[in-house]
Amino acid sequence: MSDPVPVLDDLRDEGEELDLLVRELSDEQWAVSTPAPGWSVAHQIAHLAWTDAAALLAATDPEGFAREVEKALAAPESFVDDGAEEGAGLAPAELLAQWRGGREELQKALRALPDGTRLPWYGPPMSVTSMATARLMETWAHGQDVADALGVTRAPTDRIRHVVHLGVRTRDFSFGVWSLEPPSEAFRIELRAPEGDLWVYGPEGAAQRVMGSAYDFCVLVTQRGHRDDLDLRAEGADADRWLDIAQAFAGPPGPGRQPMKGTRKGGRE
Repeated sequence: MSDPVPVLDDLRDEGEELDLLVRELSDEQWAVSTPAPGWSVAHQIAHLAWTDAAALLAATDPEGFAREVEKALAAPESFVDDGAEEGAGLAPAELLAQWRGGREELQKALRALPDGTRLPWYGPPMSVTSMATARLMETWAHGQDVADALGVTRAPTDRIRHVVHLGVRTRDFSFGVWSLEPPSEAFRIELRAPEGDLWVYGPEGAAQRVMGSAYDFCVLVTQRGHRDDLDLRAEGADADRWLDIAQAFAGPPGPGRQPMKGTRKGGRE
C-alpha cells in the first residue's frame, strides 16, 4: 500500500501555486476565455472546487456521494459543465474562498482516513493515494488552462511525476475508451524530468517505446496540447497509436486540442 502523504503534500503545493496565479486577478481576468471552449478562468477554478467537493463527499459520506453519482448518470453529457457553470456565476472572491476552503477540508479528510480505505468515485473505487493523485492531475491540468489563458509560462516541477505515473497507468484505459484492444506487451517509457532526472517505466528491451519530455507527456495525457507540438517520440506502431489517444482522465474520449504553430512554451527541452 503506497503512502498517500507525499502525494497529498504535493497536491497541497500544486493548489497553492495555482492560487498564487489567480488570487490577484481582476474581475475582467476571471472572465478571460481559456483553451477549453466555453470555459473562462472562473469556470476552471469552479470545476476544481466542484470536484474537490465531490471527493470530500466520497471521503466523508459515501451514501451522499452515491446520490451524486445518480445525478451524473441522469445527465452524463452536462453534469460536469453544470457544476462549473454554477461556480463560475459566483463573485470571484466568493469562488476563491469556496475553492480554498474545499481544498483544505479535502486535505484534512484524506489524511484522516485509515490505511486501506477505498473511496467511491464515478469509475472504480480508489485508494486515498489514487484519489490524491487524480486531484493533483486535475489541479495541474486546469491550472495549465488558466496559465495559457493569462499568457503565463509556469516553470514545471517534479510534482508532475504523479501525473506521469497516472498517464502511464491509464495506457490500457486509453485504448479501451476508443474500443481498441490494449496491447499485450509492456511499453518502455523514458522521460526527462524537469529537474534533470530520467524517469523510466517498463522493461529495458521492450519493442514499443516512448521517449521525450516528462512535462510534454503530462500535457499530452491531460490533452492540454497536440502531440505535433510536443517533444515526444514513439517507436513501434502500438506506442505511436497510444500517443494519439492517451487520456489520463475518466470519461469518454476527449476531443483533444488542435496543433499550434511553433513550439509550445516550456514544452521542449
